[in-house]
Amino acid sequence: MNVSKTAGVKSLDVNLESQTANVVTEPSVSYDTVLATIKKTGKTVNSGEADGEPKDV
Repeated sequence: MNVSKTAGVKSLDVNLESQTANVVTEPSVSYDTVLATIKKTGKTVNSGEADGEPKDV
């Protein structure tokens, strides 16, 4: 599943150099939905935050 094609995703910015991704979504899309979608790609998620607050991965 492609994160950028997930319903409610407004933008996706991937930085290959720092190996980070910034995902901006509609308020109706939960952090857990985005996290699960990223993990389905086989990528490792080391840390995450939503609305400036650190979240569990």
